[in-house]
Amino acid sequence: MSRGLLSAAWSLWRTSLRQDRRKAVTALVLVVAGAAAWPLVAIMLRVLFEAANAGRPVAASLAGVAVAVLLIAGLTLGHFAHIAYFELSELDVLHLHQELMDATNGSAGMAHFEQPEFADKVRILEEDVEQLRVGLQAVLTGVGLAVAMTLTTAVLASLHPLLLLLPLVAVPPLLAGRWAERMVDRSREASAESTRRALGLFRLATHAASGKELRVFGLEQEVRRRHGLFWQDATRRLWRTQAVASLVRMLGQLAFAGGYIAAVLLILRDAVAGRRGVGDVILVITIAAQVNQQVAAAVGVLQDLQRLRSVYQRLDEVHGLVRAGERAGPGALPAGPGDPTGPAGSAAPAPVRLRHGIRLVGVELRYPGGEKPVLAGLDLHLPAGATVAIVGDNGAGKTTLVKLVCGLLRPTAGRVLVDGVDLTDLSLPGWRARIAAGFQDFVRLELPARRTVGVGDLPRLDDEPAVRAALGRAGADDLVGQLEAGLDTPLGREYADGAELSGGQWQKLALGRAFMRDDPLLVVLDEPAAALDAEAEHAMFERYRLQAARVAAATGAVSVFVSHRFSTVQLADLIVVLADGRVAELGCHADLIAADGLYAEMFELQARAYR
Repeated sequence: MSRGLLSAAWSLWRTSLRQDRRKAVTALVLVVAGAAAWPLVAIMLRVLFEAANAGRPVAASLAGVAVAVLLIAGLTLGHFAHIAYFELSELDVLHLHQELMDATNGSAGMAHFEQPEFADKVRILEEDVEQLRVGLQAVLTGVGLAVAMTLTTAVLASLHPLLLLLPLVAVPPLLAGRWAERMVDRSREASAESTRRALGLFRLATHAASGKELRVFGLEQEVRRRHGLFWQDATRRLWRTQAVASLVRMLGQLAFAGGYIAAVLLILRDAVAGRRGVGDVILVITIAAQVNQQVAAAVGVLQDLQRLRSVYQRLDEVHGLVRAGERAGPGALPAGPGDPTGPAGSAAPAPVRLRHGIRLVGVELRYPGGEKPVLAGLDLHLPAGATVAIVGDNGAGKTTLVKLVCGLLRPTAGRVLVDGVDLTDLSLPGWRARIAAGFQDFVRLELPARRTVGVGDLPRLDDEPAVRAALGRAGADDLVGQLEAGLDTPLGREYADGAELSGGQWQKLALGRAFMRDDPLLVVLDEPAAALDAEAEHAMFERYRLQAARVAAATGAVSVFVSHRFSTVQLADLIVVLADGRVAELGCHADLIAADGLYAEMFELQARAYR
């Protein structure tokens, strides 16, 4: 549900109250007092001139002192308020960052990550979240303006009934400002894709990891050229819209300028006719000038509040895309204990031990916008206790199959059964707690080495014996000795003294993380040796086989690995050959070689390269 301006302002104010009620209230009082001081200055100026003109020096002096005090209040209270709400604004930004993180991770599935619309909205939100730094100021200023404009309206009514029309003349610039901001917002939405692509190319051109290939293949100029094209496209759209928006705002201000001149002439005519004193003329000039300032400030506040509303609207839209992903595949997953989308106790617990294994029945999976399904009509049984290798050409659906059995995606059609129970009926947190996984696109967690591995089993995050055992199973125990402070060594460039590792070292740590859990029901390694040499991969796989045998005996676990190297694949109990989203062949190495089909052809092609 989209939020209006007042709803967005109220949401931010409630957030600020939760952060620090005393500072929030102090800031509000100071801003309102400072805003109210300016209309009172105009009133006291009238008193001052009338007293001086009537020859009353004491009254004139007191009015002068009052004017000075009110001027000081109007000029300084806002600055003191800034001291009170500056920290609150920082905390509000942090809070919205946390909300965005909660939204993007508020789903058991991952379907929303596959949608370009989701990526665009998150990118704009990442920019707009900084609006909260001025959002609280806009909310407080808006309240102060409301008080000041109320006082101003009362003063205008006391001077002449027609002057009550002056605030109405403020409507055109307000409406023009709102219209202009909407134009700009739509333009930003339209240019989001070009901006996202330009930023992606910028990161590519400035990242050390990609710098090698850019230089070797002579791609620097091409990357810069494409970056320029995308950036020019986004800038051209935004520039045209900003130009039109500026014209719309100017026309609104001109409408108010005409009303301002008419108000001054009205009182000036009465003064010339002797029906008004000099104090009234001074008052209307001052108060009308303040109305102009109030209108200008209101336009600015309105724009800030509209941007604030856009932040909350897009946050709502992100939540909506995540919820939509829950309802419709791929990635639509059921509610269960620990899943915020559903009631606790509505799903069955994961089995203590696998007895039959994992079965995929008629599985189809289609990504959003995809022309054809990644998997179609797939039937497959992964027996309990078996070591299963998945092979196939790029794009055959290997990683998608891994995501399905991990519960990261839900099939568009068909079922994934765990010992005969549909995965949608199991507690996903419970199922995932029994998975040990290492992925090809592993995360380089820039933490102390112990925790980089230990997060693989969060309850044992700092359990050094468990971490060392996991590294041993991954064949990375020698890596600890290469680190200056052993397991306490901070990793990555986020730390001033962090160690920078090679790709193979990072992957060994990721494998250690995958081996942290002692009693998994599913062990998954998706291209686990992409950054390792052939000898290191063979040694790793020998340890993997021992690990697979151990957990198979203990829990009946299925061990699944994806690899392009057939020297390791041939040792699996069961080999699954995928082609065009289907199981093309199934069996052990010897049977598949004897069948002389696709697997035998791929094996021969790779073996020939080593002869």
